[in-house]
Amino acid sequence: MTDRTAYDPALGIAYVNGSYMPLAEAAIPITDRGFVRSDATYDVTHVWKGRFFRLDDHIERFLASMRGLRMSLPLSKAEIADILVECVRRSGLRDAYVQMTCTRGVPPAGTRDPRLCQNRLYAFAQPFVWIANDEQRRDGLKMVVSSVQRIPPESLDPRIKNFHWLDLTMGIFEAYDNDAIVAVLNDGKGNVTEGAGFNIFSVKHNVITTPERGVFEGMTRRTVIELAGEAGVTCKVRPLPIEELGEADEIFISSSAGGIMPVTVLDGRIYGNGKPGPITNRIHDLYWAAHREGPLCTPVNYETAA
Repeated sequence: MTDRTAYDPALGIAYVNGSYMPLAEAAIPITDRGFVRSDATYDVTHVWKGRFFRLDDHIERFLASMRGLRMSLPLSKAEIADILVECVRRSGLRDAYVQMTCTRGVPPAGTRDPRLCQNRLYAFAQPFVWIANDEQRRDGLKMVVSSVQRIPPESLDPRIKNFHWLDLTMGIFEAYDNDAIVAVLNDGKGNVTEGAGFNIFSVKHNVITTPERGVFEGMTRRTVIELAGEAGVTCKVRPLPIEELGEADEIFISSSAGGIMPVTVLDGRIYGNGKPGPITNRIHDLYWAAHREGPLCTPVNYETAA
């Protein structure tokens, strides 16, 4: 058994069944449908310089995802927020990746009826996670348009955050096979959708475009749409054809795990002389400036126990 006295809380703190513990000791029952059936939903927020960013919005989306999957928890929005804050406070992390997960739970013996399961909340905070390293965020990512088709929204509503990542994972392998870092999947109709944990944006003639359908409506995506006016550009939410993406002046992706990240190579073609474009840089700077103060920030009190 792990010696908790020797455990560094900065490696992560989890909340399981009403108890806080080192992240390395957190576990779920192997028969939980969240594990054996991917029957779960989750959301990820982050803490930057001691402040949650859009905490209320993330919890609202988490609750909406649970409603979409016919799940519920005996906890209010405020109680969920307190659990997430406490995970961060106990860890002491000033920059953190914070996840909340609701699983269907363990079915009673002899039945597959999901209505009979007690839904469970799991949460944890760990050091901030980046999709891209320092060099990639500075100089840009290499991306491919994957031959893999994203799970269609008729089969699974992508606005409900879920663990059905095998199509996204196959896209990642395809990227690596082609000397790239990330892949954006297609919708089977000639448009791009999203990649593993990120949304995509193209820039052409000072207009930003991001896919409308078949994508998870990311919180960073929402922030980009809101910041576009402040950046002096228009943002359109509509289908984004693969061909049009290839003709873009700039391309960038957005994720809670990294913010705004430029793409400077697509399918082997170099964009913007291999450097991030001016609109990408502008949105990047506005995004991180919004983390310093204001209504979207929730400071963590590291001194007071919950």
